[in-house]
Amino acid sequence: MLMGMKSGKYASLSTEEIVRLDQKHVWHPYAAMPNAVPCYPVQSAHGVHLELTDGRSLVDGMSSWWACIHGYNHEALNDAAIHQISQVSHVMFGGLTHEPAVQLARRLVEVTPPGLEHVFYCDSGSVAIEVAMKMALQYCYNVGQKDKHRFLTIRGGYHGDTFEAMSVCDPVNGMHHLFAKNLPSQIFAPRPESKFDKDEDDKSILQRDVQSVRELLEVNHDEIAAIILEPIVQGAGGMRFYNPAYLTAIRDLCDEHHVLLIADEIATGFGRTGKLFACEHANISPDILCIGKALSGGFLSFAATLTTAKISQKFAQGEAGVFMHGPTFMGNPLACAVSLASLDLLQSYDWESKVQSIENQLKVELEPCRESPLVQDVRVLGAIGVVEMKEAFEMRKVQAAVVNEGVWLRPFGRLLYTMPPFIIQPSELRKITSSMVSIAKRRFR
Repeated sequence: MLMGMKSGKYASLSTEEIVRLDQKHVWHPYAAMPNAVPCYPVQSAHGVHLELTDGRSLVDGMSSWWACIHGYNHEALNDAAIHQISQVSHVMFGGLTHEPAVQLARRLVEVTPPGLEHVFYCDSGSVAIEVAMKMALQYCYNVGQKDKHRFLTIRGGYHGDTFEAMSVCDPVNGMHHLFAKNLPSQIFAPRPESKFDKDEDDKSILQRDVQSVRELLEVNHDEIAAIILEPIVQGAGGMRFYNPAYLTAIRDLCDEHHVLLIADEIATGFGRTGKLFACEHANISPDILCIGKALSGGFLSFAATLTTAKISQKFAQGEAGVFMHGPTFMGNPLACAVSLASLDLLQSYDWESKVQSIENQLKVELEPCRESPLVQDVRVLGAIGVVEMKEAFEMRKVQAAVVNEGVWLRPFGRLLYTMPPFIIQPSELRKITSSMVSIAKRRFR
């Protein structure tokens, strides 16, 4: 009989056994093997609480990497999954279709920025970026612009871990410099320094930001297929918020130089910044939009790439006659059904007021962090709260400290941040912010 087997089923493991086997066999993201930093085993999750196998309960300040906007074990999502799995959990999307995919596509076209009419389903955010970049390149080829083979992006960005996505992440401060010799060569503009909440006193900085992109386009537009960026919020590349007027200007520059605009809203989509999509802060529509994470409410890995009829109609006329991409699990019925339920749930209540309340509370309760000589900056936008330290954290010690305070956060580099589920209550959020203030004032050695 195999170890761990009992009467044909796996026997329950103790917390110690889970940790031991995890360290021995399971390779976690951004970790080495064997895993030097023990993970915390989760038994169950409800609302905004993660229940550990050792009996501790943690208030989740991460929404499981920004995806679980409705929290965990939500009845509406569970019901949608149970109903769909009793019908068909998966069927190939080549030559077949189904109601959940069609219904979701219609809804996504309705709620995303104007002009985006066609939906290409993907398995994950990184794949959505790959699809967007391939779509832009093949479109340019289809319309006879065969020299357009590169992308312009801004420093400080993060777009995923697959190869084309890595090529437009920050080349110096990003996580992918080890692969630099293997990546396509892209064009990088300086990171925008104009702040989200500044206006008149920020005009000269904004003009400088925009001018740097204008100069790069003037010289290189003949070989640039698209500009790709994260609108308003640069996420894993540094948690920075920039001026909406910068995004408006980029849209205008793309039109002027006949370059496509790809908006990576994988982290910001579905209300995280206080708008349903961050592009709405600048009142612009991209030519291609990438969404993921909260698309399924964090229930399943799922993403999508949307584009305009102007772009999509050129594929039937091109050399290949089709778009050359097709994931095996594309348009998964289970993921589509849960995503539709997630969107219904989000639009069933005044989520804008809820996110505004979260923003207001974060601004007030994270302000004391500025008193710490260890803190560089404090930033808040929508349901995003960021404390930037002057020096990098020692992950293992800080992680243990927040867990001991009954909170789940995942700091990285010099950043301590929270992106809580939208359903979080003020007392639960206060527990997160209190922990962040405590951590920000402590020196870990």
